[in-house]
Amino acid sequence: MRITPLQWIGKGFRMLWTVLDYGRRAILNLLLLIILIGIAASFSSEKPRKLEDKTALILDLKGNLVEQHAGTARDAFLAEAQGDTRRSIQLRDILEAIDTAKDDSKITSIVLLLDELNGGGLVLEREVAAALDKFRATGKKVIAWGSSYSQKQYLLAAHADQIYMHPMGMVSVTGFGGYRNYYRDALDKLGVTVNVLKVGTYKSFAEPYISNGPSQAAAEADAYLYNGLWKIYTDDIEKARKLPAGSVTESINKLPELLKAAGDSSGQLAVNLKWVDGLKTRDELRELMYTIGAPDSKNKSFRQIGFDEYLALNKGHNMNLGGDQVGVIIAEGEISEGKAPAGSIGGLSTSNLIRKAREDDKVKAVVLRVNSPGGSAFGSELIRRELELTRKAGKPVVISMGNVAASGGYWVSMSSDEVIADEATITGSIGVFAILPTADKAVEKLGIHTAGTTTTWLAEPYNPLRPLNPKFADMVQSSINHIYAEFTTKAAAARKTTPEKINEVAQGRVWTGVQAKERGLVDRLGSFEDALNSAAKLAKLGDNYHASYIEPEGSKLDKLLEMFNAQISATLAKHFQLALVPTGMTPAMVNQVQEDIRWINDLNNNPKGYAEVTHCFCKAP
Repeated sequence: MRITPLQWIGKGFRMLWTVLDYGRRAILNLLLLIILIGIAASFSSEKPRKLEDKTALILDLKGNLVEQHAGTARDAFLAEAQGDTRRSIQLRDILEAIDTAKDDSKITSIVLLLDELNGGGLVLEREVAAALDKFRATGKKVIAWGSSYSQKQYLLAAHADQIYMHPMGMVSVTGFGGYRNYYRDALDKLGVTVNVLKVGTYKSFAEPYISNGPSQAAAEADAYLYNGLWKIYTDDIEKARKLPAGSVTESINKLPELLKAAGDSSGQLAVNLKWVDGLKTRDELRELMYTIGAPDSKNKSFRQIGFDEYLALNKGHNMNLGGDQVGVIIAEGEISEGKAPAGSIGGLSTSNLIRKAREDDKVKAVVLRVNSPGGSAFGSELIRRELELTRKAGKPVVISMGNVAASGGYWVSMSSDEVIADEATITGSIGVFAILPTADKAVEKLGIHTAGTTTTWLAEPYNPLRPLNPKFADMVQSSINHIYAEFTTKAAAARKTTPEKINEVAQGRVWTGVQAKERGLVDRLGSFEDALNSAAKLAKLGDNYHASYIEPEGSKLDKLLEMFNAQISATLAKHFQLALVPTGMTPAMVNQVQEDIRWINDLNNNPKGYAEVTHCFCKAP
């Protein structure tokens, strides 16, 4: 066959492209190889650091305090490559570093730097505070410094031996509670009707879509909850700082006149109230640390080691790898039905982790650490059932409640040998609801009409562009009633009482850990460490055991990045974008509206067209 000149040209271009393509791949692979060799060489050339006497551990905590990093190491690597410096800190890592430093003769002090700590909920902060107290009990010092202190940051600072602040700083202790957006009038103007079907007088999650303000029941429950949490917070501060009982609230009430008496200086006001011990700039803090620790002439500072470096240096220091294991599974975030990545809860994925622990002969007991406001009732039941099977297999199960274990977060806790909550845990909220929005009035204004033919009314029982079908609404309400009955019956069996008794403290109402203990919803108050010790005791392990975190396995790339200590973080995609942002709305306000509207969409993004939800509209302060 004769080849034309045009075909020759085409063949030449293809050959040229092949050469360029292979060359490009070879160059990229060579660059990657050079990078990996460089990293490996740097690791092999560095000798393990030897700490000197009187070294200070610098806890420069940045980002959100979490139970478990969200996403994967690859997510964090890509985020950092794009200049995203946001990060999170795992509670377990902080506790491990402080506990190791407590017994490390080279570490004689901790410097607590909290400027970039966003907080992580009252319970997690109390866990860190308790670890600092144990460190101080050995005679070692904790020094806190901040340019200012937010309410969340100050709870940790209060557990230092000495608290210092920049002279232009302030301690912002303001109280708990806040305001929510209510969309009833706005939705009426748009022609959108939000149909709410629920069980529970106090189940207030959907109120923002059907009211212009909170119901009397919701306001009563919120006040009882927040006042209980505020008492826990202020009692903690006053005890740690040796202040008179009630003095924090009294000072806030008298703040205007107290500020004037301090010469309008918020820094001097904090000193006068004994909330801080003195005002110092950062260089003055360095001078102080020369006297507490020892000078480091080489680095022109005091002897110190950073949190990340110290953690890497002592990774696994307190772990007895030869003993049996207490498997720890983190259930943090909203509960969905299927699979979910680390940092969130999936009915299937979390169940798989529980099953993995049950089938592992080395794991003798399981601790489920719950920090969730709930979500899918079905997803919650999948998890509860796996815990039930684990107990039947002869492995004890202990629930450790974190910041929030409410609604679905309480549901997953109902099959265990013991439920342990912190005083400040938000729990309960035993109730169920469904939201079915319809926009028939809106489309009517636009001149849009829907019509068609079906063989039965069930062919399309719920169409958001048509008025809600009463038959369908009755069916959904019946389903919700059934799930609520399941909820209260299972809770009654777990708590060894009757559904009627559970119903008295259910109805969607939330409680602090203290209030829940008084009402028999949890077994006792305690920490995460208490839960580990309890699980080990139930499994008759003695002291020869260690905690083993059972988490989703990452890809080979994730494992490689984790070896290089990549910071794990997740960039959450926006679920909803507002086309028009009213003038004067801050980014925080816009985000809240987006989140509220997202819920309407997500609740109905379900094969059935709706979802029965066990969710609490509650956030840890």
